[in-house]
Formats: sequence, C-alpha cells, structure tokens
Amino acid sequence: MNAFDHWALSLAVFIPLVGAAVAMLVPRANELGVKVVALLTTLATLGVGVYLVARFDYDKTHALQFQVDRSWIDVINSRFHVGIDGISLPLLALSMLITVLCVIYSWDHFPEPHNPKAFLILMLVLETGMNGTFVSQDLILFFVFFELVLLPMYFMIGVWGGPNRQYASIKFFLFTLFGSALMILSFLALYFKAGNTFDIPTLINQAGSIPHGTQLLIFGGLFMGFAIKVPMFPFHTWLPDAHTEAPTVGSVILAAILLKLGTYGFVRIALPVLPEAAKSWAPYIGLLAVIGIIYGALGCLAQKDLKRLIAFSSVAHMGFVMLGISTLTSFGINAAVFGMVAHGLITGMLFFVAGSIQERYKTRDMARLGGLLVQAPRLGWILGFCAMASLGLPGLAGFWGEFPAILSSYSPALGLNLALFRVFMVIAAVGTVLAAGYLLWMFQRTAFGEPKDEFKDAHIHDLHGPEYLAWTPLLLLILALGIAPGVLFHVTDGAVHAVSQVFAAAGG
Repeated sequence: MNAFDHWALSLAVFIPLVGAAVAMLVPRANELGVKVVALLTTLATLGVGVYLVARFDYDKTHALQFQVDRSWIDVINSRFHVGIDGISLPLLALSMLITVLCVIYSWDHFPEPHNPKAFLILMLVLETGMNGTFVSQDLILFFVFFELVLLPMYFMIGVWGGPNRQYASIKFFLFTLFGSALMILSFLALYFKAGNTFDIPTLINQAGSIPHGTQLLIFGGLFMGFAIKVPMFPFHTWLPDAHTEAPTVGSVILAAILLKLGTYGFVRIALPVLPEAAKSWAPYIGLLAVIGIIYGALGCLAQKDLKRLIAFSSVAHMGFVMLGISTLTSFGINAAVFGMVAHGLITGMLFFVAGSIQERYKTRDMARLGGLLVQAPRLGWILGFCAMASLGLPGLAGFWGEFPAILSSYSPALGLNLALFRVFMVIAAVGTVLAAGYLLWMFQRTAFGEPKDEFKDAHIHDLHGPEYLAWTPLLLLILALGIAPGVLFHVTDGAVHAVSQVFAAAGG
C-alpha cells in the first residue's frame, strides 16, 4: 500500500463534509458559486472512488482493503476502523456516482422554496453518511454514519417536499429512529457478550461464542433496525409517503442508496456475526420478503400517482433482495448484492424521469398524463427503457437482481426447510408477472396514445442538457450490467463466499 491508500477511504468519506463547510462560506446570493463547489466536491469524491476501483485487488475480494484502524473512543474500545471488500466496493461506488448525478440534475431543477445553498449542503452531508456506512468496520462508527443520513433527508422531505411533506418527514424520521434504538441496544449486547469489542471483523471471528438464545434476541434487534430501513413488509409504510412527498433528488437518493443501508447491514453485520440466529430467522425473513414482493406489486396496481407507484415497486424489488439474503447461500447473497446495485440504478432513473414529467406537466396523476411519446419522445423512450429494466427484462440489469434471487430459493443453505423455500420461489416468480403488469400498465397510460385535452396545445420540451448528462451514465450501466453481469459478480463473489462460509463453520 502506498501512502495515499491509507488516506483514500477517509477522503472518500470526509471530502463531501469539507465541501459542505466550504459551501456554507459562499454567500447565498452567489448561486453559481454554491453549485460549482458542490459539483467539484462530488467529482473529487468520485475521483477517489475511481482510484479505489482501479487499485482494488480483485483476486482478494474477500479481504478488507485500504484499511485504516486507529484509536478513536478508547473508553469504550471503539476504533476508527474502515475498510472495503467486494461487497462494500460496488455500493460505495454507486453512492459516489448517484450523488454527482443528483448535483448535475439539480443544476436547473431546484425545488421550491428555491434555496440551492441549503439543498446542496444537505446533499453533501448525506453523501458523507452513506459513504461512511459502507466503509465502517466498527459498530459505533457504523451507527454514527447510519444515523447521519437521517437529518439531511428529514429536512429534504420536510422543507422541499410536496403538500404532505411534514407528515411524511416525521413518519420517516420516527420509523427509522425506532429501528435504530433497537439496533444500538443489539450493538451494546454484542459488545458485552463478545469480549468488549465493537470491531466487526473480530465479532465475525468470534461468531460461535454467544449462546443461541442470546443470539436470537440480539438478531431480533438488528432485524428491526435494518428491516425498517430496507423497508420490509410490514415496516414499509413510511416509504410511499416519503417518496411521494420528497423532491426528485431526495427520492433518487432514498431509493438508490438509503434503502441499501438496511440490506447492507444484514450482509455486513447481522448474518456473519450471528450465524446461528440467522438460520433460525431465515424462514421468517424469506416469508416477509415474498409477502413484500406480492404486496408491493398489488400496491402498484392500485396507484394513480406515478411516484407512488415507483415507491411501491421498491417494496417489491427489495423483497427480492431480502429473499436472496434469506437463503444464506453465496448464490443468494450474490444475487442480493447485484439486486441492490441494479435497483439503485433502475429505480433511481425512474424517479429522475418521474420528476422531469412532473416538472413539465405539473402533475403525476397518470389519468391526466398520456401521449408522452408524441410530445417528448426521448423522455418517453427512456421511461420505457427503465420500465423494461425494472420488470426484469433479460439483457438489462434488473434481470440479474431478480432471476438469481428466485433461483437461489430452490436450494437454500443446509438446515433450512427446502419445501418452504421452494414455495417462496414460486410466489416470488408470480411477483415478476405482476411486476410486468404494473410497469407496462404505467408506461401505457403515461406514454402511449394522444395527449389529453388539457395538454394538447402545451409545449412540452424534451430532454435538457443536465438531464442528458445525469442520465446517460445510469442508462449505460443498466445496459452494461445486463449484458455482462459477470463484471459485478466477479467483484462480489469472494466476499460473499466468505460470509456464507461462516454458516458452514457454525454447523452447516
């Protein structure tokens, strides 16, 4: 490791925070100055991300790389321990990319009240929290970054959101905070039961030392903290409200990155640290996952609001991710990590497009929309492309998030009920049919036919420059990962295999 490697992860986490501090010094009247600071900050962070991707040793994806392990809070033996492996790297890179694209998209899309300075500062603080969560290897450090994203998103929804923004922002905050309270209790229990350490790799090495009954209770607390963030059924009710009221960029960050903090928490902490409890909980996680798949799909079919439909589709898609995780196999967890990245790219794009449609038509009511392919053909075709990717069309990224997750349910880890998981597989497969139904129905109502009378004579402009710049990387990645999924599976496989081996060591 060269000298820069020791600094790389710290820079990836704290450059956005420094950028936020610099943006605070720029006068609010200097709108261009604030935008430039935010753009340069996110580009510099992405530059560090490109360096990490280039320098990463892909023959050792199971090992922590770019590690920093320094003294931090000695009185509770908590350390500033960061590092990335094959599971963290794709999600960290996704977080960096999405934030840059959100800044670019915002260039001429700032929501009311028009305050670019505050909006961009919140976005930079959010990036610090997201990046920090993906690199943390200490439970207290993980918790600090996991919670850091709460306040910026609360303000983003509560200040720049829609008519019911205050209700949605408080609901989001309280739900997540409740889960976090149970999660920190579980972290403290792990600390006292596993040798007074918060170090995640050390806790994984001591995985079998905690009695089974205690593991079950601790896993329950972690499950609540992470399941609410995902969100899994029945803890999902905050998500449609938050997405519906959030500004476009808030919805994109929420869907693309924040939901992944929950699923990542399962893979990084809950499963490898408490393998015996994970086996006991796995059937219940699988059951809630498939209920979420069907419920989310049926919820989509009942929606009239375009953003609310996409929000319910997130409940269904995260169900596929959690189904893969519940199999406790390297195949299933690999599918889950791929599903996280694919969902981030595809649903992030869908929210971008929904925001642009709302900006042009001043409505998201699908009954009033129509004729998008006539009035703004490029926008219409991009919506169609993203709908096809979201329903799992082979050749696009969404397929490799859903199909392997369903397939993994055919042969779950040893010790799990084979017949039960095969029932889950059939139910999840039905979910893909429903997904095709609601997404094609949404696309047909929004894009086909002639424009409604109220918009017939309206000038609906097609894509802007910032939209081209912000969307092109996402569309190319959706296509590239659909054609060559092995690129991502090669990165994740070693690290996922290391997680699944913990179950073999815990008694297969």
